[in-house]
Amino acid sequence: MSEPVSDKRRISKQRGILVAVVPQNHLLPRDRVLAEIKGLADTAGVEIVGEMIQQRAAPDVATYLGKGKVEELKQLIEETDAQIVIFDNNLSPSQGKNLENETKRIVVDRSEVILDIFASHAQTQEAKLQVELAQLLYMRPRLKRMWTHLERIVAGGLGSARGPGEKQLELDKRLMDHRITELREKLKEVEKRRERLVHSRKGQATVSLVGYTNAGKSTLMAALTGADVYIADQLFATLDTRTKVWPISHFGDVLLSDTVGFVRDLPHHLVASFKTTLEEARHASLLLHVVDASDPEALMQIQTVHKVLKEIDVQNVPSLLVLNKVDKVTDHSIISALRAQHDNTVTVSARTREGVDQLRQLVIEKLSGGLLHVVVKTEISNGKVYSFLQDHATIEETVYSEPAVTYKISISRRYLGPLMKLGVEINEPHLPIEAPPIDSMAEPIILDQLAG
Repeated sequence: MSEPVSDKRRISKQRGILVAVVPQNHLLPRDRVLAEIKGLADTAGVEIVGEMIQQRAAPDVATYLGKGKVEELKQLIEETDAQIVIFDNNLSPSQGKNLENETKRIVVDRSEVILDIFASHAQTQEAKLQVELAQLLYMRPRLKRMWTHLERIVAGGLGSARGPGEKQLELDKRLMDHRITELREKLKEVEKRRERLVHSRKGQATVSLVGYTNAGKSTLMAALTGADVYIADQLFATLDTRTKVWPISHFGDVLLSDTVGFVRDLPHHLVASFKTTLEEARHASLLLHVVDASDPEALMQIQTVHKVLKEIDVQNVPSLLVLNKVDKVTDHSIISALRAQHDNTVTVSARTREGVDQLRQLVIEKLSGGLLHVVVKTEISNGKVYSFLQDHATIEETVYSEPAVTYKISISRRYLGPLMKLGVEINEPHLPIEAPPIDSMAEPIILDQLAG
């Protein structure tokens, strides 16, 4: 008896043909249609030996491709000696089965490639559990297709008897259902632990990096925190949420989390499985939505991320759109267009650190509810005030008038209360900065100097 098809469905190191079916009114240039699936196939370790694109009003119900294209695909397989066919579309179980029967090759769709990549990149026990659950949920309706080689065997030649293929299929389904239940229970425990961890940070400012895969989130995390994090120019280099301390001058420590990247048509089962990992984003004080501004499909990627965030109920968390990789942008009209369509944007290059200081300032403003610009007066001998301002504020100007000293500062709202406890006079935050409550003979001079 030959081994099950499921045991031979390895993608890595296979010679593959890429196939895409797109609508007839598809506007993406032909050379960009297969760009993303190429990246996915390359990350999965496939040697690409052929490509095929068909424009159709609607996919064929039986084989997704039209009959003529199926024949063309079979010919291309013979010419290239391809071992696997990869669709940039999601196929139904019957479509995959029919295509395998026609081509006599393993046929995988977009979801299966993504699942394969996730399986090979999962490092922690949590990620492995999540990926295995997503794989089983994807495979279950496709089990019959994976056991087709047993359908030709019947028990004792009796047509009414169930053959070993059908018996094996039922056994596999029972085993698979048992494992799915087991994985869900384990992930519930993981989710409870993560929720306890997230809730233990109550009162601590938290920021989560989200975005399309390979947008540069890990590089940005390294630039902001100085932490040694794994960085690779490949899709889904990060699967496990990593949290680092980000010390922000004049604000304090922030917990910065890097999350798994998104991609269009991300398998639903995969999104559901990784909800536990994305718990950090759901409870964050602020999201930094990182976008590869040099990618021609940046707008589509932004829309994809918004869609996934909505699916995991994270769409209402305050966010900043971080247009990354500006050092690679050749057409700056793209930046202008993205800025025009989205509020709260900042341009950076995580690689060269361009714009990182501006991003840091915007994060402070978002986390603090906006910076307050105030004038503070205290005794020159009160060293605690100066030390506090050095650590938690930006001192824009200092004016001495024995025995007092007046500071013009920018400070986060969260530090205003602690500052007032240090024995200072301070103007009301909502009053103009030119009118601080300082009762001194030198007041007119000081105010003129501060306003100037």
